[in-house]
Amino acid sequence: MKPSTINNVQISPPPSLKGIHEYPAIGDKKAYKQALKYWQTQLLHIQQAYYHQGHRAVIVLEGWDAAGKGGAIRRITEKLDPRGYQVYPIAAPTEDEQGRHYLYRFFNKLPSPGTLAIFDRSYYGRVLVERIEGFATSAQWQRAYREINEFEQLLHDDNIKVIKLFLHISGDEQLKRFSERLNNPFKQWKLTEEDIRNRQKRCEYKTAIEEMFNKTHTLCAPWSLVLGDHKWFARIEVLKQLTAALTANVHVEPPTLDPKIVQLAEQQLGIKQQRT
Repeated sequence: MKPSTINNVQISPPPSLKGIHEYPAIGDKKAYKQALKYWQTQLLHIQQAYYHQGHRAVIVLEGWDAAGKGGAIRRITEKLDPRGYQVYPIAAPTEDEQGRHYLYRFFNKLPSPGTLAIFDRSYYGRVLVERIEGFATSAQWQRAYREINEFEQLLHDDNIKVIKLFLHISGDEQLKRFSERLNNPFKQWKLTEEDIRNRQKRCEYKTAIEEMFNKTHTLCAPWSLVLGDHKWFARIEVLKQLTAALTANVHVEPPTLDPKIVQLAEQQLGIKQQRT
């Protein structure tokens, strides 16, 4: 499929789950550790640039149950300054939130200047789980595509970057991970009744995911697909894609040191800045 255009600006076609048969892997632990260290360091430098320049970003992670969203988020945040980001695990709305528009609880979680907001699941629940499980009416989830696109355009217009990643795993790999959770006492808490119920509706979810891609893959907030059957590859791919998206149109070089600081350090501390 060729790229399309929006307002004469080229945009790549939306991702698709169709035709995925191979899942790339990183087979060497040393190579994985080296790549992890490199990309986490790059992400830290980006976070520092965002802080100094007052940039903001919303990072949305969606994906199948057991696709590795939690593990990916741990690798994203592992080396970051904890003061510069917030992770929001999104579950069912509270009683108070149920009486409000579904986007309400996301408006009040938007990042402040210089910070990142990371959503472990998101407002896309309206067109995924709420659609499939009947928590939203047909009219509600169908108009949600327009509402979400307008919401993300609003964020974009307010200089908040919107980065959306979907972690995809095969049905066989998902079943393998469910089995591991069932038989590992330290992971049993991860397997829920909802996971098992959702598994039975995998075909319905595939249809909903494809429609979500097609209707919400926009110029200001495109979707990226991460193949997640191999955890090491998926974690590195998430870091790579985040780095690319966050650095687009952003200068990540360290700011020039204030000459007054250099002078004070030399006069009062007796230390000099090394010239490179």
